[in-house]
Amino acid sequence: MDREIPKSERQAATRKRLIKWGSILAGVIVVIVFLIGFVRKSVNSDDIIIATADKGTIETSVSASGLVVPAFEQIINSPISTRIVEVYHKEGDTLSEGTPLLRLDLQSVETEINKLNDERSMKHYAMEQSKLNDHTYLSNIELQIKVKEMSVNRLEVELANERRLDSLGSGTGDNVRKAQFAFSTGKMELEQLRNQLDNERKVRDAGMKVRQLEMDIFEKNYAERLRTLNDAQIRSPRAATLTYINQEIGRQVGAGERVAVVSDLSNFKVNAEIADGYGDRLGVGSRAIVRIGKTKLEGHVSNMTPLSKNGVISFTVMLDDDHNPRLRSGLKTEVHIMSDIHDDVTRIPNGTYFKGAGTYEMFVQTADDELEKREVKLGDSNFEFVMVESGLKPGDKVVISDMSSYRNNDKLVLK
Repeated sequence: MDREIPKSERQAATRKRLIKWGSILAGVIVVIVFLIGFVRKSVNSDDIIIATADKGTIETSVSASGLVVPAFEQIINSPISTRIVEVYHKEGDTLSEGTPLLRLDLQSVETEINKLNDERSMKHYAMEQSKLNDHTYLSNIELQIKVKEMSVNRLEVELANERRLDSLGSGTGDNVRKAQFAFSTGKMELEQLRNQLDNERKVRDAGMKVRQLEMDIFEKNYAERLRTLNDAQIRSPRAATLTYINQEIGRQVGAGERVAVVSDLSNFKVNAEIADGYGDRLGVGSRAIVRIGKTKLEGHVSNMTPLSKNGVISFTVMLDDDHNPRLRSGLKTEVHIMSDIHDDVTRIPNGTYFKGAGTYEMFVQTADDELEKREVKLGDSNFEFVMVESGLKPGDKVVISDMSSYRNNDKLVLK
């Protein structure tokens, strides 16, 4: 016959079962927590850059690529088709103003100049001869006018005498008419000579102006040929460094072909290009900052192309410190054109993560050992800061390193 189990024993058995299952449940929870911690990805704090958002001012900018070039660089072309006879310098030589660089064969040009000299002398002699002929011809007419004036005066006196005799009854009307006709004819011939002199002067003056114009045109062509001869004696236009010279003695060069380049390597400027989509932010006089490593050089846009070519606009930046020791010809640089100013905005440091204004998924530190992905909207920027439009507030710590390998994770453990 079964006996009833005491109540105390039943309670003890129940406690044992509860303790047993409680221990199992606690163990399962610990295992689950351990597994969750083990499965969640982690990142080492030394491998990332964490920046703190703050409040401040951003002078926004647009970026361009630039190339350092000499502030002064002159290409020297051959003014004529000829050949190189001698070369006096090599690349890298320091030059003074007027230093001869090379000698071209100028025999054909010198022969042409000699012929032009002879032609010039002939034209001057012909001009003097024309002036003398015109003077002689006009002088003859003037002399004829003087003679005619004397003749008309004599005829006028004869007419007066005939009229007086006729009034005294000693003359005849026929003689008066003859004297009147002779006097009138003489006056008309005198007027004709005077008109002829006036017309001849105008004709001779016009002819002289034409000859003088022809002479002026010849003199200009002559001066141009002399200038060409002088330019063909290739010299340095200023104190500079020879950066290129054609050293092929005997080589034929055409008119306009480059034979030398001189540059001032003590002062520099930056030739830059920017996408034409940012053309509205670019203008002559715009403030610019050129970055060479950690060095920042300030300057301004001095000129720009009015139209884009292949989707880019070219412009030149003149530097305030154009002889900085970091500058050297051919060095590629970053150029930042400063534009709008935004005061009292939330900002974070610029970095490789930033590809332009838009919405980004960024990891924000929510605890000492945890990073959480958050949607952040970024706006204008400069080379130092990016403006935060939403998603962050001052004091938030955000990762500004490249986190593309964690794009499928919403949270990360920070070690």
